[in-house]
Amino acid sequence: MTLLKDWEEILKKTLMLYARVSQWLNMLVCAIMLLKAESFLVGITYLTDAVATGAVCLDGSPPAYHFDKGVGAGVNNWLIFFEGGGWCNNVTICLSRRDTRLGSSKAMDKQVTFSGILSKKQKFNPGVLSFLDSSVNILASEKRCLKCEFKIADFYNWNRIRVRYCDGSSYTGDVEAVDPKTNLHFRGARVFRAIIDDLLAKGMRSAQNAILSGCSAGALASILHCDNFRALMPTTAKVKCLADAGYFINAILSISCSFQSAKNLPQSCTSRLTPGLCFFPQNVAPQIQTPLFLINAAYDSWQIKNILAPGVADPHGTWHDCKLDIKNCSPAQLKTMQDFRLQFLNALSGMSDSTTKGMFIDSCYTHCQAGTQETWLREDSPVLDKITISKAVGDWYYDRNSFQKTDCAYPCNPTCHNRNFESQEYAGV
Repeated sequence: MTLLKDWEEILKKTLMLYARVSQWLNMLVCAIMLLKAESFLVGITYLTDAVATGAVCLDGSPPAYHFDKGVGAGVNNWLIFFEGGGWCNNVTICLSRRDTRLGSSKAMDKQVTFSGILSKKQKFNPGVLSFLDSSVNILASEKRCLKCEFKIADFYNWNRIRVRYCDGSSYTGDVEAVDPKTNLHFRGARVFRAIIDDLLAKGMRSAQNAILSGCSAGALASILHCDNFRALMPTTAKVKCLADAGYFINAILSISCSFQSAKNLPQSCTSRLTPGLCFFPQNVAPQIQTPLFLINAAYDSWQIKNILAPGVADPHGTWHDCKLDIKNCSPAQLKTMQDFRLQFLNALSGMSDSTTKGMFIDSCYTHCQAGTQETWLREDSPVLDKITISKAVGDWYYDRNSFQKTDCAYPCNPTCHNRNFESQEYAGV
């Protein structure tokens, strides 16, 4: 009898486990189907001709990007999105990434997904036509209806380019010499110029609208190169810059020395401060003349993970669970993160003085939100004052409305998509 009960208990637990696994698999299938519906794959383009000019990745391979061409009214509009991937500020760290996708185009995926601000689907990257009078029937191309509220088709039909990141310096390095012992090439500034020149030759010199954008280290590049990009574009084009999670407040001071980046940093900053300080957006962004929009989480998960509480400063792993999920943070850890938020907001103080600057600063625990569909535009996307990131950026770019909003402190915003990391992702952190 005891043996029978044991088997019954084992069977019961097995069935329960099967039910949980089945539920998890169903959720996974639904997530994959949703991802396929919201995104699409775009093939890689290698700039092999750029190698002759020294515009190469860390390992000497050619730079690369993914290009989805614009259609219809968007054929003369261009959105360039620079990927992120951190930095390497010494030879040892640069060697560790030289043969990975962050240092070599040879190791890059041949296809990547486009979603969010890179989506070609109007449903997910839309322009909206709404009517003040529901009885009005008029085509979207018609511009003469006094009872209509028109919203221009924002970015879905533009030329959209996702630039792969392989130089480790936010496209600022320019060192001619190459040590044969390491074969490291610090040529990020040349890569930036080679990519822009290539796109100009492919039609961007006729641009009517253009945005230089990026995520993380790529967002920092969009800040540092913003005015330079404006100078390379047609004078008649509307040109603006968008930085998503690139407002770093305390990091990477030694990149300038390793990469000889000083000459490629904004002179509006280097004329006042040492080059190392000119990697900090708070010292650069207020002086940028080209209109600039910032998307950032006040509790940026990358900055909290790598700057506020890096693994080397937490040998006992006190912060480990907190960094995996903000809901795991202790009151003391949350207090430290609230202080970080105040420091971050203080670093933004110089941005609010300009009407050409825009900001969407939410209270989420995340990093990069424009290139992900769930945070860019979906029914449950994060909002500030009931405005999504996509609407805020679109209204700002087309001068429909200015937008400079800062969220209240965590956990006040229920629309946040807070990052919930896997333990393996934070191994050793």
